[in-house]
Amino acid sequence: MQQKPVLIAPSLLAADFGDMRSALTLIEKAKGDWVHFDVMDGNFVPNITFGTKMIADLRPLSKLPFDVHLMVRRPERHVKRFVMAGADHITIHIEAAVHVHRLLSYLKDKKVKTGITLVPSTPISRLMEILHMVDIVLVMTVNPGFSGQLMIDECLKKVRQLKEIKKKMGYNFYIEVDGGINRSTYKHVVDAGGEVLVMGSSFFSTEDPLSEIAYIKGGK
Repeated sequence: MQQKPVLIAPSLLAADFGDMRSALTLIEKAKGDWVHFDVMDGNFVPNITFGTKMIADLRPLSKLPFDVHLMVRRPERHVKRFVMAGADHITIHIEAAVHVHRLLSYLKDKKVKTGITLVPSTPISRLMEILHMVDIVLVMTVNPGFSGQLMIDECLKKVRQLKEIKKKMGYNFYIEVDGGINRSTYKHVVDAGGEVLVMGSSFFSTEDPLSEIAYIKGGK
């Protein structure tokens, strides 16, 4: 199994919602790899963010992959519209959908990269039956809902477990990690097996966002 280079996916959750065009431009200037969209419904998580219209409006402005994380109940009611809006990857929560196999099969048919995720209290064992179907496994290292939280270090055990499962089974999904990633924590995530790092406030709220991705990719 070939080792993938570390990718950075800045999250628009931490950007200025009044100027998303500039946020997208900033990600591109900083050489981000994916654009991460945290979609929240105020039900599965306590916050409400944005929906398909914002993704559709931003889609013509960038060629970067749009990485959409659906923190919504009953995602089967919404995935079709996110596909139509231009999502390149769609990640759903194992806790939010009953017919996960059906949803992942639909996304594969639509040529959208499939993602599965779980909240910090859910064990990796819940994913075992569908890991062969996914392109991305997103490990939440904070309780989802808000940007700027501190990393729950115990969640890195899941990252290490996924790394071992990939090696044993020959799977090729990306291990994506979201929550509390910054200059102080990223090495622990990468050493555990993280391959895609979602950065929110540690990117958008710094004095020099352009240097953050360069710092992490440089392995300093």
